[in-house]
Amino acid sequence: MKKVSVIIPVYGVENYIAATVQSVLDQTYKNIEILIIDDATQDKSIEICQQFTDSRIKIIHQANRGLAGARNTGIRHAQGEYLAFIDGDDLWAPQKLEKHVAHLENSPNVGISFSRSLFIDEAGKSLGTYQMPKLTGITTPYLLGRNAVGNGSAAVIRREVFEAIKFQDNLHGTVEDFYFDEHFRRSEDMECWIRISIQTDWLLEGISEALTLYRVNSSGLSADIFKQLDSWDQVIEKTRSYAKEIVAQWEKQARAYQLQYLARNAVRLKAGSIAVQLINLALVTNWRILLEKPRGTILTFVAAYFLWLLPQSIYSLIETLGLKVTGANQKRRILTEQLLIN
Repeated sequence: MKKVSVIIPVYGVENYIAATVQSVLDQTYKNIEILIIDDATQDKSIEICQQFTDSRIKIIHQANRGLAGARNTGIRHAQGEYLAFIDGDDLWAPQKLEKHVAHLENSPNVGISFSRSLFIDEAGKSLGTYQMPKLTGITTPYLLGRNAVGNGSAAVIRREVFEAIKFQDNLHGTVEDFYFDEHFRRSEDMECWIRISIQTDWLLEGISEALTLYRVNSSGLSADIFKQLDSWDQVIEKTRSYAKEIVAQWEKQARAYQLQYLARNAVRLKAGSIAVQLINLALVTNWRILLEKPRGTILTFVAAYFLWLLPQSIYSLIETLGLKVTGANQKRRILTEQLLIN
């Protein structure tokens, strides 16, 4: 039974970290180590982690390096043949690691196995909707405009993948191996998946089940959307530095899809005027997304304008109904796909 190294970056998550760690301890796949990376958190998160007595847990302290830096530290210390990441405010279903290990064992060309995710609120309650990334046929052009894995708690990755893309640098006073690029405080995972797709032959492939519970946090949201866009621009510029022809061919399309994605985020965060601005910009950038992804584009456009124009009470009623229908359809799709697989 191969070992899985679970890496948990910890910074400012004292309200959630106990549940996160417990969800990892509750995994049906038992051959794991749990590397908790204290990224110089200022709250009681680490004190809470220290209350767990499981011998598989190791707490590693470091000066603040951000999410990418905490993940890199975890990778350097990891002993497992598979590496899994979970953010300190998310949760895992009990069979997550078991199912990803089986997926990787049965799919020798797959380097990154990821799952769909159920959205939960700050209290841990299901929001009834799912993050539904594409599961197969994930190409570099697709990755340029989207985070195909969905979120930072969804993936389980072969160690060989990181060995294939590591690079050396001296960012903190000594030469170290790097995997995620610590110049990015956002979009570091997206940049990494793009680099893997261009520099290696490993495939990204998903599991249909929602094995990750992804927490929607509503603090500091409007400004955060534009920071995400800035980060995406930085990812494209880095990719251009070593894959100029690929970026030249696909950048316009990728930018439109990234803007559409951010517009959807703005809708979810109730930032109506920002959502309208972003979806309009997406269509101006590349109107062909209407032909390529008509349903998603039109729904985002309508939701953005409803949120912007309608009274809050009316919009809330429409949103509640829409989310119920969407969630039911997503759940039905997941169950249908599982039946087909089994």
